Amino acid sequence: MARAQNTDVERSLGRRMRGAAGLAALAGLAWVARDVPAALGGRLSGARAERAARSPQFHDGTFHNQAGTRTMVAEPGRNLLRELIFGKQKRRPTTPVPLLRPSERAGADAADELNIVWYGHASTLIEIEGRRVLLDPVWSERCSPSGLVGPRRLHEPPVGIDELPPLDAILISHDHYDHLDMPTVRALLTSQSAPFLVPLGVGAHLDRWGVPAERIIELDWSESHRVAGLEITATAAQHFSGRGLRRDGTLWSSWVVAGTRRKAFYTGDSGYFDGYAAIGAEHGPFDVTLMQIGAYDRAWPTIHMFPEEAVDAHVDLRGGLFVPVHWATFNLALHDWSEPVDRLWAEAKARDVRLAVPRPGERVVVDEPPAVDGWWQAVA
Repeated sequence: MARAQNTDVERSLGRRMRGAAGLAALAGLAWVARDVPAALGGRLSGARAERAARSPQFHDGTFHNQAGTRTMVAEPGRNLLRELIFGKQKRRPTTPVPLLRPSERAGADAADELNIVWYGHASTLIEIEGRRVLLDPVWSERCSPSGLVGPRRLHEPPVGIDELPPLDAILISHDHYDHLDMPTVRALLTSQSAPFLVPLGVGAHLDRWGVPAERIIELDWSESHRVAGLEITATAAQHFSGRGLRRDGTLWSSWVVAGTRRKAFYTGDSGYFDGYAAIGAEHGPFDVTLMQIGAYDRAWPTIHMFPEEAVDAHVDLRGGLFVPVHWATFNLALHDWSEPVDRLWAEAKARDVRLAVPRPGERVVVDEPPAVDGWWQAVA
C-alpha cells in the first residue's frame, strides 16, 4: 500500500513539474515574442491616411507601381520550397566575411567630398559635402519581427550603432524588415537627432515606435525636402511593401541625395523599369549610384533587379561610380551567396562601367575608388 501511495505521489509530482515546465516555456515564448506586435508597425489613419489617398500612386486602397507587376510568377515544374531546402546553391560564405572599420575621412575640401561607407546589405552611409546621410539602417541579428525566426546575419555589423558619427538625415526606402528595423530605429532615436525621411505611410511605423512627429518627414515620389544644405528627393521604384498580412499599405521609393556640387542615387529595392531613364534625365548625372543587386529570382523578376539589369539602370541614371548594395549580409533568395557580385563584375567590365566593391565597413572615396580585387571569392 505504501509503495502504491508513493507511486501516486511521484506521478502527481511529475505532472506538476511537467505543467510548470510547460508554463515556463510558454512564458519564455511570450517574453521573446513581446515585441512582435510592435515590430509589425502602425496603420495609416487620420491626416496620414488622407494624405496617402491623395497620392497619384494610391488607388483602390493601396499603393501601386507605375506599371503592373507581380510579386510571384509561377513556373511549371519548379517547387521553390523544395529548392530552398534541398537546393545545391551555396547561399552562405564558407569562411567569415572580412570586415573593416572605416578609415579616417580624407582631408579634402568639404565642398568636393563624396564618400560611401557600406555596412552590409543596404545599410550605407553617404558622406557628401561635409554632411552624413544614412540609408536603410538594420543592425539587428535578424531581419524579422521576431528575434527567434527569420533570416539571420551572415556577418556582424562592422561598427556598433553607437559608433556611428553624427547624422544629418536617415533615409528609409520602404518598410520591409531588411530595410526598416524597429530596434535600430529605437537606437537611433536616442543616439542621434537626425530626421527620418520616409515614403508616404511609413511614418505610421515610426510613430508607433516613439519617433516624434518633428523627426518624421514623409514624401511622395518627386517630392523633396531640404536638410542641412542637402536636397533629398523621393523618386520612383518598382517594388511593394508590407510588414504583416496587409500589402502595399505604405509607399516604396528610391532616393536622390544632392548637395551643391555632388549627387548620389540609391535604388532601394526595385525591379528594372523605364523610370530610371526618367530619373536620370531629371536629376542626373550622378557621381555615384548605390544599386540593389541581390535577392533576385526568375520567380519575382519585376520587383528585384538582376545584376545585369542593375548595370542597365546605372547607365540609364547617367551614373559615374557603381557601388553594389543589398547582398552579402542576409540570405534572402536562392542564388549563390557570391553570384550577384560575380555577375555584376563581369557585366561592368564588359560595358566599361566604373565599379567599386567594398568590404563591409570600408570607406570608398568616390573620386578615388579602390580597385576591384575579388575579395569575396576567397570566402565564397
